[in-house]
Amino acid sequence: MNKSLTRTDFKFPGQKSVYHGKVRDVYNIKNEYLVMVVSDRISAFDVVLPKGIPYKGQVLNQIAAKFLDATSDIVPNWKVATPDPNVTVGIHCEPFKVEMVIRGYLTGHAWREYRSGKRTICGVSMPDGMVESQKFPEPIITPTTKASEGHDEDISREDIISQGIVNKDDYELLEKYTREIFRRGTVIAAEMGLILVDTKYEFGKKDGKIYLIDEIHTPDSSRYFYAEGYEERLAKGEDQKQLSKEFVRQWLIANGFQGHEGQVVPEMDEAFVLSVSERYIELYEKITGDQFVKSDLSNIQERIENNIQTFLNEI
Repeated sequence: MNKSLTRTDFKFPGQKSVYHGKVRDVYNIKNEYLVMVVSDRISAFDVVLPKGIPYKGQVLNQIAAKFLDATSDIVPNWKVATPDPNVTVGIHCEPFKVEMVIRGYLTGHAWREYRSGKRTICGVSMPDGMVESQKFPEPIITPTTKASEGHDEDISREDIISQGIVNKDDYELLEKYTREIFRRGTVIAAEMGLILVDTKYEFGKKDGKIYLIDEIHTPDSSRYFYAEGYEERLAKGEDQKQLSKEFVRQWLIANGFQGHEGQVVPEMDEAFVLSVSERYIELYEKITGDQFVKSDLSNIQERIENNIQTFLNEI
């Protein structure tokens, strides 16, 4: 039986609002704290799929917490505490309306654009003669607008600044932080036999100070290749062995779904759901080097609500 957390509707003292995103339910407490509950929902092509993936929320939350701690010397972040395996409580920031996407290798969306003949993405040039999964000479930053609903859109650095989405000084700092966090994540991944291929970061501001917010270096926000065999697969033109959500996208594509109007999400049987859960747990153990400890799913809603309430009573 699929025991997964697909939605929460808690009511906490001092709660101003709740936002239900594609994966996260975020509770605003007194405009001071955000309580982020990472559900087991899974999205692809900006569509939330009909079934949850057991333990996925715990995997995402615990990886993100680990990497927030591991990069806090580079940029301040929003995290205050993780009172439950699926929950992070943090500082309430005003988010920037862009996502900072950084790519070290030509794959995914960038490869699909490249394969179609394009040699620029988000105003950034890509060299001729590259092949899928090849490393860029230097990582490229390809930001997207942060859409409240529907698809995020590619946007150039110049347009972000000229349209006043982010001012020039702040944007340059976002780029600096993005490169430094990616560099740190790359080193940590390499120590675990992985390649951090691409990822995205979100930032916010409070009292004039920029914070790293949301999740980082999780399989929802990042793509990893296995380092072993990478060069051989590249030379042979073979698909890379990877740990990311891309395999879910590829499964959907193979079953005729890319989020386009009129398309129907294919049936997610229990075997497929279990395989996705196992892939998320595999990534957790591979990227952190820790054994994954499955949380109690017998009454996940009550467990989470009690843990959050206990924490809020103490702050």
